[in-house]
Amino acid sequence: MNEQLEQLKSKYKSTPIPDELDFVVKRAIKQSKKRSGGWVKSLVGVGAAAMIFVTGINASPTFAKALSDVPYVGSLVKVLTFTEFKVDEETAKADIKVPAITNMENKTLEAALNNKYLEESKKLYSDFTTEMKELKKNGGGHTGVDSGYEVKTDNDQILAIGRYVVNTVGSSSTTFKYDTIDKKNQILITLPSLFKDDSYIKLISENIKEQMRQQMKTDPDKTYWTTDIDGKSELDIDPIKKDQSFYINNEGKLVISFDKYEVAPGYMGVVEFIIPTHVIADALVSNAYIK
Repeated sequence: MNEQLEQLKSKYKSTPIPDELDFVVKRAIKQSKKRSGGWVKSLVGVGAAAMIFVTGINASPTFAKALSDVPYVGSLVKVLTFTEFKVDEETAKADIKVPAITNMENKTLEAALNNKYLEESKKLYSDFTTEMKELKKNGGGHTGVDSGYEVKTDNDQILAIGRYVVNTVGSSSTTFKYDTIDKKNQILITLPSLFKDDSYIKLISENIKEQMRQQMKTDPDKTYWTTDIDGKSELDIDPIKKDQSFYINNEGKLVISFDKYEVAPGYMGVVEFIIPTHVIADALVSNAYIK
């Protein structure tokens, strides 16, 4: 990899990442309606580092080529593999890919998301190396982690990115986190922002239980957590969280996601449920996103 890329990545990584990332993202959403289409006038701390990185990509074809380019996102917004942390030892293996979003008009949101991704990956790598050292100190053992991302939705309106973490040793666990972005208005969409009030929690939770029952009835290989009540097996599933993992798919449908073991035995892996729009129609703020 060329020297310029290494220098820019080094400068990017050395920039302190603010603790109040959620505040930065929320501020970006509020500011998006006021943007003029150009660069945000003042980007400090988290923004400055991302500006260096984005400028490097846009100004140098060699720099951009050094990155791993994934499927093109619209005519402007792009998702790239910014860097990758790797360890390949006999008893310890790690492969952590860090995504970066580029060419958003809302540079504050772009910078906040990119630094969140880098922060998450740094912590994951740090935790892995700490565990690796502890295992070696205590006589050895196996450890492994695999982390990356998937572009779940890519159309004219929506970009949805899923970041996954798989602990690959023993009874492996898998988690997914999503960011759903309105590319036209350059804002981050949250689950509560789609609805008028909290009534969506019950509506979605009940529909998911209905889907679970139907799946178990028609497919013997499908199993969800149940409990015995008066000799009868009943689903033992909590209502979804207010900020439950979700994304909007290419058909404009709401997809709710559960991590491995969250609602089902491990062999079921990460499970997703597409929520029929008619179930939540009355609770939606509008049909701008959910069709």
